[in-house]
Amino acid sequence: MTSSARALTLALLLAPVAFPASAHFQEIIPSADILADGGTVDVSLVFTHPFEGGPVMTMAKPTAVGVLKDGEKRDLSGKLVEKPIGKAMTYSFTHELAEPGASIFYIEPAPYWEPAEGKYIIHYSKVVVDSYASGDGWDASVGFPVEIVPLSNPTGLWTGNLFTGIVTKGGEPVPFAEIEVEVINDQGIKAPNDAYITQVIKADANGTFSYAMPFAGWWGFAALIDGDKPMTSPDGKSVPVELGALIWVNAKSAQ
Repeated sequence: MTSSARALTLALLLAPVAFPASAHFQEIIPSADILADGGTVDVSLVFTHPFEGGPVMTMAKPTAVGVLKDGEKRDLSGKLVEKPIGKAMTYSFTHELAEPGASIFYIEPAPYWEPAEGKYIIHYSKVVVDSYASGDGWDASVGFPVEIVPLSNPTGLWTGNLFTGIVTKGGEPVPFAEIEVEVINDQGIKAPNDAYITQVIKADANGTFSYAMPFAGWWGFAALIDGDKPMTSPDGKSVPVELGALIWVNAKSAQ
């Protein structure tokens, strides 16, 4: 080996290796997406990497947690229960669905400082639970700064069904928005390589996207949008803010 070849080899060995960043998802997962006879639903709030099953990141107390039903919002922050997972803090709550219709549970988490990316992350997340399998009210908007509004019913989905939504910011469509898609991998699915962990799709010129879920589970759709205003990092620097518009849907396989 020549001296120049040895130098090149050494440089390659010492060069930093770039690994793809794992996608952050704010989970808001109910015990069921449809309650055929009404009843109680348990909802867990975890900030993590769903497909990889971790790490779980500590959440500060959410800025807002609530439910939208029949056009009215109800604050559920008083129902929050702390649920430590290892050294990380997560939350949960329980809610009674006594009347038919869709209840849209939502969370605005406290801003999360991600030092590895040099930015704050705020993922506005929601999930629809339909009581008495009514099929009503699932397309209502929570009114988040950024939001995915479903164009197809996000409940009662089979694997292979096409889920369609529109990405909005300030109530207006976001053309060509990028959406990250992951499933909560509690089935031990082995990804052939990192490219399969987070699926990435783009909305069209009208902010509309579609995705067919290939297997059963809870699927998260996260449209990531740059915030309009920076925030101040823990060391006093002005840093960007990543706003996420998230919706969770559950696909079931035929028995």
